[in-house]
Amino acid sequence: MRNFKNITVIIFLFCFLFSLFINAQELNCSVQVIAPALQQSSDKQVLQTLQQTLNEFMNTKKWTSDVFSQDERIECSMVITVTSRPATDQFVATMEIQSRRPIYKSSYNSLLFNYNDKNFAFNYTPSQPVEYIANSYNNLTSMLAFYAYYMIGLDYDSFSLYGGTPYFQKAQQIVTDAQNAAEKGWKSFEDTRNRYWLVENILNSTFQPLRECSYRYHRLGFDVMSEDLTGGRAVVMQSLDLAKKVFDALPGSFNMQIFFLAKADELVLLLSQLELPADKQKMVDLLNQLDPGNTTKYNKILQSSTQ
Repeated sequence: MRNFKNITVIIFLFCFLFSLFINAQELNCSVQVIAPALQQSSDKQVLQTLQQTLNEFMNTKKWTSDVFSQDERIECSMVITVTSRPATDQFVATMEIQSRRPIYKSSYNSLLFNYNDKNFAFNYTPSQPVEYIANSYNNLTSMLAFYAYYMIGLDYDSFSLYGGTPYFQKAQQIVTDAQNAAEKGWKSFEDTRNRYWLVENILNSTFQPLRECSYRYHRLGFDVMSEDLTGGRAVVMQSLDLAKKVFDALPGSFNMQIFFLAKADELVLLLSQLELPADKQKMVDLLNQLDPGNTTKYNKILQSSTQ
C-alpha cells in the first residue's frame, strides 16, 4: 500500500510539472516601474505593487492558443517611467518596450523591437484587479495587451512568412476599441508615429516586403549562420533589398525607422566582417539611404578590418 501511495504521488507530481511545461505562457516579460520624479514613500509603495502586478499580468495571461515550452517563451521587457501622479489613482508615464528572438544553435538573442512610447497615461488602484477584457478599453491593460500582441506578431513573423498577422490584427482591434479614449497614442490624426500607425502600417500591403525582409533576415539568414556563416550573411544582405522596396514607396516611414532602430547595431557588427571593401561600400551606401539617422554607425563598417 505504501508503495502504491508513493507511486501515486510521483505520478501526480509528474503530471503537474508536465502541465506547467506544456502550458507555459508565451511571454517571459520583465516589467520595471520607476519614478525618479516622485519622492513620497506612498508613491514608491504603490509603484512596487504595480510592478509586481504587471509582471504577473504579462507572464501569466495566455495570449495565444498555441503551446509554448518554457524555453520557447518570447524574451521581452517593459520599463515604465512614471513622470507624475496628478491624482491618487492617476499616473502619467512613458514606456520603453523591447523584445528579442533567439538565434538557432547559438546563445545570441537578436533584438526585434525597441521602442519608447511617450504617451502612457493610466489609472491604477492597488485594491482593484488588473484584467484585460477583449473588445473593451482600459487605459492600462489595453496598452499592455497591445504591445503583447505586437511583440508576439513580430516574433511569429520572424519564424514564418506573415505568421504574425493574427496577432497584429488583435493589436489593431485594441486600437479600434480605443478610438473614443481620452488618452493619446491611439488615433491617426494625433501623430504620424504612434500605436495607430505602428499596427496600421504593418498590416498594410505596402509594408509586406518589410515583413518578408524580417522573415528572411532571421529565419533564412541568422538562423543558418551556425552552419553556414557566409551563406546566412548573404541572405541577410539580400533581405535588405526588400526593405528598399518599402523605402522607394514610402521613404522615411515610421515602421522602417522602427525596424532599423532594432537592427542598426547588429548590422554594423555583422557587415564589419565582410572581406571585400566593395561589398562593405555597397551595403553602407544602401543602409545610409534606408536609415539616414544612423549614418555615423554604418560608416564604421568601412573603418573596420577583418585582419
